[in-house]
Amino acid sequence: MNDTVRLRILRRDAPGESTRWEEFAVQRMPAMNVITCLQEIQKHPEDAAGSPVTPVVWECNCLEEVCGACTMVINGQARQACTALVDELSEPIILEPLTKFPVLRDLAVDRGMMFESLKRIKAWIPIDGTYDLGPGPRLAEQERQFGYRLSRCMTCGCCMESCPQVNPKTNFMGPAPLAQALYFNTSPTGRMNAGERLEAIMGDGGITECGNAQNCVKACPKEVPLTTAIAGLNRATTWHFIKSWLTR
Repeated sequence: MNDTVRLRILRRDAPGESTRWEEFAVQRMPAMNVITCLQEIQKHPEDAAGSPVTPVVWECNCLEEVCGACTMVINGQARQACTALVDELSEPIILEPLTKFPVLRDLAVDRGMMFESLKRIKAWIPIDGTYDLGPGPRLAEQERQFGYRLSRCMTCGCCMESCPQVNPKTNFMGPAPLAQALYFNTSPTGRMNAGERLEAIMGDGGITECGNAQNCVKACPKEVPLTTAIAGLNRATTWHFIKSWLTR
């Protein structure tokens, strides 16, 4: 086995600037992942020819596929760098930033659009502290398990990257925020604001923008049932519209 790992990284110094490819070679270590390679480049910022370069910029946090911060395109697939093991990847390992989000620098992107969509659908349960919420009602086991699967979303952006409807020509909020709308509407406490969430996803860039490509559910590293959630929201928004029309 070769004692070095070869990487090819698409780099950009600042938003809006031109891109360039740079190649690197780092010492191979047992069980190393892509984050390890990037850390080695950060410690010794030299390209494969030995010329000094600026350290590659990327993001990471938990290093256990929970936060989603290290998501990037690795050998053409959007995934987390912390769980991308070098020995399982073909070389040179090609690293690129996600394409559906503004690039800040190198492999770091701004996922703010997802968080703005989560604010739009009110992806929280309002608690003002003026009364005791109590333990809350028990959920049927099947409902609890479905809610847990929805809760596993880590806003990594893999579903957004794979969705053809998320592009500069649309305002589509994407699969992740839609699934979170259903997650909070499934909660007994969250149902108090279910109508507001449904109204939000019925607006511009909402559920009607979904083309049902179903790429999202295949791309999700947490196996969140995104297409099932979107189908459920389609039914919920239809009933919400009918009830709203009848009660005018």
